[in-house]
Amino acid sequence: MDIHFVRGGPSYLPELAAYSSFVSQRGHRALIHATHDDVPADARVVWWICGRVPRRAAARFRDAFHVHEYASASVQPAAWCKDHMKRWLHPRPHHRVFQSEWVRKRLGFNDTVAFSLRDMGVPRTFLQAQASGAAQFDLVYLGETSRLATFEQALRALDAAGLKLLVVGTVDERVRDLVNGLRNAHCSGRVPQEEVPAQLLRARAGLNLVPNLLPLTQQTSTKAIEYLALGLPVVSNDYAWIRRMAAEHPGRIRTIASFDERSWSDVTRDLPAREHDRSHLAHLTWEARLAGLPVWTEIDRWAGAAR
Repeated sequence: MDIHFVRGGPSYLPELAAYSSFVSQRGHRALIHATHDDVPADARVVWWICGRVPRRAAARFRDAFHVHEYASASVQPAAWCKDHMKRWLHPRPHHRVFQSEWVRKRLGFNDTVAFSLRDMGVPRTFLQAQASGAAQFDLVYLGETSRLATFEQALRALDAAGLKLLVVGTVDERVRDLVNGLRNAHCSGRVPQEEVPAQLLRARAGLNLVPNLLPLTQQTSTKAIEYLALGLPVVSNDYAWIRRMAAEHPGRIRTIASFDERSWSDVTRDLPAREHDRSHLAHLTWEARLAGLPVWTEIDRWAGAAR
């Protein structure tokens, strides 16, 4: 059976590759569509990455099993209004997938539709990758670089403390001058996904900087779990989600409360060593995240009833 995933936008969605691999192991095929217009009218399963699900578009697939996935609550501006509109305007699906219980409660659907909670994961190869040599950088930052604009003072203090920073990925134009002006920073540019582990392992620790805004402070930081899966300790600003992760991974996450030179020097002094054996982190892999989700049982039941 084909499962049609509708992206709904240009966002980077690593979960789609994970879904493709996982459903193929279950005897199905994943087809990724940029828009619902590309989905055939006789589709049996349509999985919407929300986004927005137009009622008229969904009605075109009358005989399909519909899944609505919410990997995030809405972000500012007008976040509450956007979430409210989704509750009222989206058609009722057969199943919903939320990144976490917090996201589910935030969106506030008040009905009996079955749901799954699916956190972000990492490829299994992250648990197996090993550094090829000694660290060349103190810290490495991976992810959405536009958010670094919030941390201009922090980055300048980090640089003044003499810490070497590697930025992996394309530098957003809004922070390009800032990053280029750091004496001890180096930018790798965009790299293929399979090369990300080797780049991150060039540093002693992973840097996690998240603006103090909902829903960001309550949702999973993918880069943080990628750092952990590679055996890197994590240095982060202090906020709700990272505190929960620090409790789950004792000694592997350090938070910095004050962005001055001394604080950066203190938080990076005597960092824990890289972990070589990360078999205990198998629960962070996509296979573990996806296995056992109620949505698969629902899809299999739907497929069986359709035969």
